[in-house]
Amino acid sequence: MILPEADLELLLKARHPHPHDVLGMHETKHKGKKVMLVRALLPDAKSCEVVNIATDERYPLEMLDKAGLFEGVLPDVKKTFAYRLRTERYNGEIRQFWDPYCFLPSLSEDDLYLFNQGNHHQIYDKLGAHVRHYENVKGVSFAVWAPGAKRISVVGDFNSWDGRYHPMRTLGSSGVWELFIPGLEPGAKYKYEIVGGDGYLRLKTDPYAHYFEAPPHNASIVWETKDYEWGDSEWMKQRKQADHQQEPISVYEVHLGSWKRVVEDGDRPLTYREMATELTAYVKDMGFTHVEFLPLSEHPFSGSWGYQVTGFFAPTHRFGNPQDFMFMVDMLHRNGIGVIIDWVPAHFPRDAFALAEFDGTCLYEHADPRQGQHMDWGTLIFNYGRHEVRNFLIASALYWLERFHIDGLRVDAVASMLYLDYSREEGEWIPNAYGGRENIEAIEFLRQTNDLVHEYHPGAMMIAEESTSFGGVTKPTKEYGLGFDYKWNMGWMHDTLQFFEKEPIYRRWHHNDMTFGMLYQYSEDFMQVFSHDEVVHGKGSMILKMGAGFEMSKKAQDLRSLYAWMWGWPGKNILFMGCEFGQSAEWKYDGSLDWHLLQYMDHEGIHRLVRDLNNFYRSHPSLARYDNHPQGFQWINGGDSENSVLSFLRLGDSPQETFAVVSNFTPVRRAGYRIGVPHAGYWKELINTNADVYGGSGEGLGGGLMSDAEPWDGREHSLKLDLPGHSTFILRFEG
Repeated sequence: MILPEADLELLLKARHPHPHDVLGMHETKHKGKKVMLVRALLPDAKSCEVVNIATDERYPLEMLDKAGLFEGVLPDVKKTFAYRLRTERYNGEIRQFWDPYCFLPSLSEDDLYLFNQGNHHQIYDKLGAHVRHYENVKGVSFAVWAPGAKRISVVGDFNSWDGRYHPMRTLGSSGVWELFIPGLEPGAKYKYEIVGGDGYLRLKTDPYAHYFEAPPHNASIVWETKDYEWGDSEWMKQRKQADHQQEPISVYEVHLGSWKRVVEDGDRPLTYREMATELTAYVKDMGFTHVEFLPLSEHPFSGSWGYQVTGFFAPTHRFGNPQDFMFMVDMLHRNGIGVIIDWVPAHFPRDAFALAEFDGTCLYEHADPRQGQHMDWGTLIFNYGRHEVRNFLIASALYWLERFHIDGLRVDAVASMLYLDYSREEGEWIPNAYGGRENIEAIEFLRQTNDLVHEYHPGAMMIAEESTSFGGVTKPTKEYGLGFDYKWNMGWMHDTLQFFEKEPIYRRWHHNDMTFGMLYQYSEDFMQVFSHDEVVHGKGSMILKMGAGFEMSKKAQDLRSLYAWMWGWPGKNILFMGCEFGQSAEWKYDGSLDWHLLQYMDHEGIHRLVRDLNNFYRSHPSLARYDNHPQGFQWINGGDSENSVLSFLRLGDSPQETFAVVSNFTPVRRAGYRIGVPHAGYWKELINTNADVYGGSGEGLGGGLMSDAEPWDGREHSLKLDLPGHSTFILRFEG
């Protein structure tokens, strides 16, 4: 035996950190001569031979240990050659295969340098599992970052989940472990068997995996995501050249698993491919410009709605494979509909099979619970100060846009990332290096991510779900902002719903809830939003929030007036599924929307109105063009709290692009109500939420009316309106 005893013991105990140094073919000296030597560890083999690929010559190896360790000197061989191992198993089966330990690393020195620096933007093509033709041999290269590990093996259904078969090698001080296994193909299930720095053995899924099996199992699956033939080239070309700031954006927020279910098939959710057909047709008919999906990254618990992610590079298995997901995105694009997904870089779950204490150390998370534990959600917080962790997350963002053609990322829980004391009491957090509460590393991570997304994918949107008054969220990074394109307007949402939840008799004392938002409307580029968060956890549905004590028809009337107000207000819009037809029940993640409600006019009327509001918004480009510019808005009368009537103008580039929005938020009819307007002439009624087609009484403004030469509200001309209760009108000046 030439193998040193120390190496023998480490191999047999599956603890050797450098298996390539002792396994495979090596030049060595034996009895004073330079010879070629081959070793193989094959726990199920009875015998083993080396087969020269070129000559078919065989060289038998000697079994050093019954555990399956073989060694042999190749007589008269002076240099390495391409070979396979030929084994006979104890059950009599003969196998011949390439030796995994005869291949060079699949990562270059540059790859490792950039990754450790935090700047390898396509690291998803290097780490993880990838089908490759390596030296004309097809197989799968595996690579994982785990600097604290003592030993890592690739285990899977191809080696009986036995960590002795395929131990990986470390690549210097990079912390990366690597192995190429010839013969493997897409569909193979695998994990990493890791002996951590603490000496304990753990099984971990691949942080960079592209596909996962279904719970209660959680193995990663070797999968190729470069082979889909896209049909959305026109969309992608147009997106790159477009300026979404000046275009209409009306977003339909969707939880894919509960949008619609197949009752006759066990109440299962629709697949990606079924959604491609049904959702595309529905969104197109309703006039929304984009779909925003609650997180579709892999997650183990459906009740988290996708917000506790374990697969940051994998569409969830629940609705199909990655190509099925691509098909859905492709179909939406080919029908002119953009796709946004929720992306969750703020935290990750504690599941033992995933990122938590990945290599026996707090690798992805902070070790100190004052920095590394999220107090509200029981999850762990990423260590944004670690280059490789930052690289992991940035690569995840870029991967979704590159590989799946996603048009925008809505970044979840940004507020929790910005502040070290978020949801913490005194003594439960650690100040930054300057003694402040801002998370400097997280802020720099967000800035870098936004810049790189915009650099690599012009036209893609980055949207912040941020609920504080942190300054400069949508300002460019060169102006010391965070670099997001849009920020969810949580303040507007909160104030507006607070107003509408009041009985109309009390609304006069809460008038400022409806006007306060204009004080900061142009401090950021906002999206107005009524999201999933507003229709869960006992908050009631949108329609049930309307006016305490109302019967359903009155609530529907109130909600219609709110939606028209929302679409008239400057900013892009987001509406959660079910809200567009006034679903009565709170949203349930494990059930379908109540589509049967559309047989009732209270709900069908809301549905029709939302469709018409989208069409109105998309038909008048000046509205979108000035969504985020103060010159596009003027109050007509924002102070009539006594009548709970509000009115404002949306202004475009010409008088014919002037719109008046007037809302009466009480049930009292306001006859002869006068508003000042900037132009004399005919004002056409475009939207009347009280129209009979929406389930209203039909009373309106007769299709439009001429202005009077009577000064009002500081303007030389005015309109005299008869405003029915709980109604919003949108009028356009026609001359």
